[in-house]
Amino acid sequence: MTLLLMAAGRGSRYGKLKQFDDLGPNGELLMEFSIFDAIEAGFTQIVVITQKDKVDFTHNHLDERIPEDIDLDVIAQETLDLPYGVGFSGEREKPWGTAHAVWAARHVIENPFVVINADDYYGKNAFINAANFISNPDTENSYGLVGYTLKDTLSNNGSVSRGICKINGDHNLVAIEEHLKIEKKNNTITDSATGTIFSGEELASMNFWICQSEIFEAIEEEFISFLEDERLIKNSELYLPLILKKLIESGEDSIKAVPSNGQWFGITYAEDREEVAQALNEKVENKEYPVPLWQD
Repeated sequence: MTLLLMAAGRGSRYGKLKQFDDLGPNGELLMEFSIFDAIEAGFTQIVVITQKDKVDFTHNHLDERIPEDIDLDVIAQETLDLPYGVGFSGEREKPWGTAHAVWAARHVIENPFVVINADDYYGKNAFINAANFISNPDTENSYGLVGYTLKDTLSNNGSVSRGICKINGDHNLVAIEEHLKIEKKNNTITDSATGTIFSGEELASMNFWICQSEIFEAIEEEFISFLEDERLIKNSELYLPLILKKLIESGEDSIKAVPSNGQWFGITYAEDREEVAQALNEKVENKEYPVPLWQD
C-alpha cells in the first residue's frame, strides 16, 4: 500500500509553506505524523509531491528518519509535466491543481494508494481504516473517502473551504458540494458566500482519498480536455474531487464513505499554528507517539 502526500501548495493564506513548518514538539513536520501512522498501519511506500526546489530537502529530511525498509519517492509537480503530445505555450505560475499533483506520481505507483494533504493531521484510526478497506476490497467499491464531521474541521481564525458529502443508504458517496466560506459564528455554521446553514454533523471531505492506479488514466483524459480550454489554462486548477465526481457520474465505479474514527486538525491561517503545535505536543505527552518520533 502506498501513501501519497500532496505537499506542493504555496501557503497563500498561511504566509509560508506550512507543509514544511516544524510543528512537532521536536521539530517534526506535520506530514511526519501521517507518515508514521501510515507505516504503523501497514503502508510500505511513501510518495511526496512537492515543488521542484523542495525535492532534495524533502527527500533528505525523510530519508534520514523513516525506516530503511520503506520505499520513498519525492517528485516535483512541474508545469511542463504534460500528457504526451500535448503542448502548452502560455504563462503559468501556480501548479495545475491537486489532480495534476496525483498524476505526477503515475510512474512510481502501481498499487492501491491513499492521497492526503501534507499539512493536515488525520489521526491513527483513519489510516487503519483505510488499510482495512484496501486489504479487504469490495468488488463494488474500489475507491473510498475517509470523511470527517464538519463541525470538527473548522478554524477558529476564519472561514474554510469544505466539500460537503452526500451519502446514500449503502454508504456510497453520491455527490460532493464545494462550499468556499464556511465558518462558525454565534453557534451557527454557515457558508457566508451562499447563506447555506449547516447542522455541523455533515460529512466533510478533507482530501483523504483511497484510489486505484487506474485513476491516472482518468486524470490524464480530463487534463487533456482542461488544456484545450483557453479560459481555464491561465489561472484555473484541475481538482482531484472533480475526477472522482466524474467517476461516480459515469457509473464506472462507486466511492465508499469510510469512517475516520478520529481527530482531524490542520492549518489554514497563521493563527492556527499554535493550536496545531499544542495538539501535537499533547499527543506526544499522552504517549500516542514516541520520543523521538523516529527511533534509530
